[in-house]
Amino acid sequence: MKYLSINQCDAYYGKLKVLDGVSLDVEKGDVVALIGPSGSGKSTLLRVLVGLNKPMTGRILIEGEEIDYQNKRSLKKARERFAIVFQQYNLFQNMTALKNVTIAPVKIQGRSRKEAEAEAVALLRKVGLGAKLKSYPDELSGGQQQRVAIARALALKPEILLLDEVTSALDPELVNEVLDTIRLLAQEDRTMIIVSHEMGFVREVSNKIAFMDAGQILEIGEPLVIMEKPSTDRAREFMAMILRH
Repeated sequence: MKYLSINQCDAYYGKLKVLDGVSLDVEKGDVVALIGPSGSGKSTLLRVLVGLNKPMTGRILIEGEEIDYQNKRSLKKARERFAIVFQQYNLFQNMTALKNVTIAPVKIQGRSRKEAEAEAVALLRKVGLGAKLKSYPDELSGGQQQRVAIARALALKPEILLLDEVTSALDPELVNEVLDTIRLLAQEDRTMIIVSHEMGFVREVSNKIAFMDAGQILEIGEPLVIMEKPSTDRAREFMAMILRH
């Protein structure tokens, strides 16, 4: 039984088909990178998993249990197993870093404030922000804000962490501090699906790459194979263009 199984999923924005028969299996502890040109459906696939975009056809199962995206109870249960971090940090500007990480476990999961704050402190220290607990977002750099966003996602104790272009909004000198945080998570055997254009980083941390184009996954394989010996013309074209730069 696959840990996460996506089978023949279609999704639309209005009448525009943005996922076309997507299938992907993820094992526990996998770090799967979704790569491909802009508009290929990578971010949409993450949004579909958490129900921000509903799949129109196909099936998505976690440990053999199908998610019914039209059923509020089923969707709520599924969302408790995922956490997603977007390229925009979306922090509460009137709350400190500590409060930003604490609020969801308390308000959404009903955990005690004392417990949530203790875990938030530990997570912020883990991502290198132990000295910024009382800092507000406008007192933090973009890289620091993104690390708060990652800590906030981890505070929900997800089984599967989804990272959607988490460095794309950052200045180049701030990218590595966020990537270092993700490297740390990958070393913990945490199950993650990552959308990224950072090819060197993708090659380093992922154990599986799915190449997407025009809403489809064209090939899946180990990083070395996909990046150096892709089997499809479109993937070869994409990798040649990326690696040339």
